Amino acid sequence: MRNSRKICIVTGGRAEYGLLYGLMKEIEVANDLELQIIATGMHLSPEFDITYLQIEKDGFTINRKVEMLLSSDTPIGISKSMGLGMIGFADALDGLRPDLLVVLGDRFEIFSVVSTALIAKIPVAHLHGGEVTQGAFDEAIRHSITKMSHLHFTATESYRNRVIQMGEDPGSVFNVGALGVENIKRLELLPKEALEESITFKFGKRNLLVTFHPVTLEHSTARQQFSNLLQALDELQETSLIFTKTNADTDGRIINRMIDDYVVAFPERVVAFTNLGQIRYLSMMQFVDGVIGNSSSGIIEAPSFGIGTVNIGNRQSGRIKADSVIDCDPSVGPIKKAISELYKTEHIRKSKMKVNPYYKAGTAVKIVNIIRENIGMLSVIKEFCDILPRY
Repeated sequence: MRNSRKICIVTGGRAEYGLLYGLMKEIEVANDLELQIIATGMHLSPEFDITYLQIEKDGFTINRKVEMLLSSDTPIGISKSMGLGMIGFADALDGLRPDLLVVLGDRFEIFSVVSTALIAKIPVAHLHGGEVTQGAFDEAIRHSITKMSHLHFTATESYRNRVIQMGEDPGSVFNVGALGVENIKRLELLPKEALEESITFKFGKRNLLVTFHPVTLEHSTARQQFSNLLQALDELQETSLIFTKTNADTDGRIINRMIDDYVVAFPERVVAFTNLGQIRYLSMMQFVDGVIGNSSSGIIEAPSFGIGTVNIGNRQSGRIKADSVIDCDPSVGPIKKAISELYKTEHIRKSKMKVNPYYKAGTAVKIVNIIRENIGMLSVIKEFCDILPRY
């Protein structure tokens, strides 16, 4: 592959890797591109199931592992992790010398590697820029990554316009849709019996998938908000609950401990997972009545399954949402009311219409083709493109 362009993908956790999987496959089979992979963050942590092993199980070669995650979910611990990440990424990028770095989203791990790439003069392609999540510091991280990137792949036209509004060259910003939505159509999902056997849990008469993360720009609200959610779930009849645990976020351990306690209290109808993996997580959406919490998956992927989402609190405030998404305050009463709305006939009918604003056909192939067309012309020097006349 002497004449191939080296495309380095960085992944820091299970959810992000699941979204990137199809793109990684497309790059891997391209004759003129060489795939490089850096695994970091949660992938290397026993607390989060050492998920880099899944990357290798899927047949990929990991070129570098960058240890950066301290055993702490405090603001100080996460800030120190970011610093360690930059030290490790400096060595990794110096050794790999990629022609293009490809990153997705808004995590602090990704901020560290993109900051390092900026100093190393390595061009960056950024996926899922232009989005708004007003309740999390991911919001500022995402926009910062945009300003350090050179190619932009957005999930909707509105997000493309926002990236352009930030001064990026319109010719470098492409609306390609969301990789996660395309994966639903690309992957062979598990049938119900196989999924039940895989998770050692039987679905009930009613079933809900619960994914709730700390709202990182709020001050110590995780315990109270999640307690409110559990109190609302307590009153549900004949309903099985499948919890997925949090990422490495500030106060994430508080929620994870509360999940563990809840499973102990209601073992017959509640189960929890640190890492379901992409196939099982998406397969789960086929058989649940809805998604509850504040995860982006309830906004981006769930509508393609024709199910509703109860989106709690401010973490996802500002995102474009399908009609199947019900927003509510993080208090017991509003959560109960929203769950009740989820099961109403009119909302079920609306959800089954499957209108997903994040879907575009051929997302991964489009990204690879755009990279191929542009990689030889990328410059690390960017001009700020004003959308208003200069005075």
